[in-house]
Amino acid sequence: MPASSPAESTLLDLFARQGNGILITLKRDGRPQSSVVSYAFDPAERTVRVSITDDRAKTRNLRRDPRASFQVVRPGLSGYAVGEGTARLSPVAADPHDATVEALVDLYREVQGEHPDWDEYRAAMVADGRLVLTLRLDHVYGWAGAA
Repeated sequence: MPASSPAESTLLDLFARQGNGILITLKRDGRPQSSVVSYAFDPAERTVRVSITDDRAKTRNLRRDPRASFQVVRPGLSGYAVGEGTARLSPVAADPHDATVEALVDLYREVQGEHPDWDEYRAAMVADGRLVLTLRLDHVYGWAGAA
């Protein structure tokens, strides 16, 4: 993976500092569909991970066309960054102890911390038809703004 330029590194840092962002997928007619989501960011891999539900528009859009954008905004609108990439979707959670649920547990811990009842959480992930969206940010642009 090539090294980031200083400007790109500053923009990537915005992803590491925020906890919520906007996932943008493409509707069947080509118009954008946006969803506000909580996420985890891995700066070394340049990836955003989000827990999503199998029956939602964003998931259907990504199954049809995996291209996506992800936007974060600095508080006070004093900077923003957009990352573009191709989404990967995990299998839908099917068992409270399958690999998808384990990934969802890891994601929850990274975003929220510890859950008060992990057995309840695991069962809910299966009942909700949850999966993990992973988006590697291949291209990043924006305005780093003021710190």
